Amino acid sequence: MTELKPQRREFRNINAFKDLTTYRLPPAGWVSILHRASGGLMFVLLPLMVWMFDTSLSSEISFDVFTSAFSAGLGFVPGWFFKLLVLAIIWAYLHHLIAGVRHLYMDVRHAVSKQFGKSSAIVTLVLSLGLTVVLGAKLFGLY
Repeated sequence: MTELKPQRREFRNINAFKDLTTYRLPPAGWVSILHRASGGLMFVLLPLMVWMFDTSLSSEISFDVFTSAFSAGLGFVPGWFFKLLVLAIIWAYLHHLIAGVRHLYMDVRHAVSKQFGKSSAIVTLVLSLGLTVVLGAKLFGLY
C-alpha cells in the first residue's frame, strides 16, 4: 500500500515589478524596516543634534540664536524647516527606542510567536506615532 502524503505548499519568488505593489507587509515587517530607517536617520541628523545641544548650552547669546533658528530661521533655511528636522529626530528617537525595547523584551522572554510579534509591532507603531504627534504639537506651538 502506498501512503498518501499531504500536498506541500508551493512557495515562489516574488517578481519585484509585478508583486511588490500588491504585497502586504505585516506590522512586524514595518517595524523592522522603520527601526533601521530611524537608526539611519538619527545617524544622518547627528551633526544637527550636536549643533543644537552645543548652541543651547554655550551661552545666553547662543541660546537666543538657537531659539531664533526655530522662529525666524537661520541663513537661507526657514524656521519651519528646522522644526520639521527636529520632528524627524523626535520620531526617529522614539521609534528606535520603543522598537529596541520590544526586541529586548522578545529576546529576554523568548516571546517569539506570530501573534505576539503582530500585537507588539502594532503597539510599537501606535506608541511611537502617538508620542511624536504629542511632542510635535508642542514643538509647533499648538499647546
